[in-house]
Amino acid sequence: MSSVVVIGGTSGIGREFARTRVELGDEVVLTGRDARRADTVAKEIGARGLALDLARPRDIADALADVGQVDHLVLAGVSRDENRVTAYDIDAALHLVTLKLVGYTEVVHTLRPRLHDASAIVLFGGQAKERPYPGATTVATVNAGVTGLVRTLAVELAPVRVNAVHPGVVGDSPYWRDKPAEVLEGLRARTPAGQLTTMADVVDAVDFLLRNRSVNAVDLSVDGGWLLG
Repeated sequence: MSSVVVIGGTSGIGREFARTRVELGDEVVLTGRDARRADTVAKEIGARGLALDLARPRDIADALADVGQVDHLVLAGVSRDENRVTAYDIDAALHLVTLKLVGYTEVVHTLRPRLHDASAIVLFGGQAKERPYPGATTVATVNAGVTGLVRTLAVELAPVRVNAVHPGVVGDSPYWRDKPAEVLEGLRARTPAGQLTTMADVVDAVDFLLRNRSVNAVDLSVDGGWLLG
């Protein structure tokens, strides 16, 4: 049995990962911005819920104060953002940069004394870093920053392993599943595998990164070859 902390575990892939690990018998702590929602989701899947807002990094230490030893840490908290240089929203940019780079780092800083030599960490990035689209100015930049963060953490925290997963279009995720059928079909047609990534695919990839002792400082793309399309 492992102790698992999932930052951003109240919805989407984070929730699915937390649920899967609970079913495997692990002790899981999940977090979300809203205390009531975190508690509700945690009770639904058999985990423990905590309120934590990655965009408020100065509050993170207090939020995680009573978390014990951590075997596996997954930083899955994300925020959707559409930002362009031609119409730059500074507040939105600061929010996302703070959430994913400063917030992720502060979580690791806070939990560092509770990690051990065999602990492992997975950070969530995304394929916008490789294939930007109009409106991805901040998203692409931040997800590229995750790569740098993974590498410096892997060096600084050694022998704790640190990796990143970079999903492509996750067809059954809450963000994508209600998109028009023609949009999803167009994306599917440009993917060599002929199918969109699923949440189960990403959960499996995260589990692999956490458990394989020889994988470290890796950026794992989970997109069915979408970047080749």
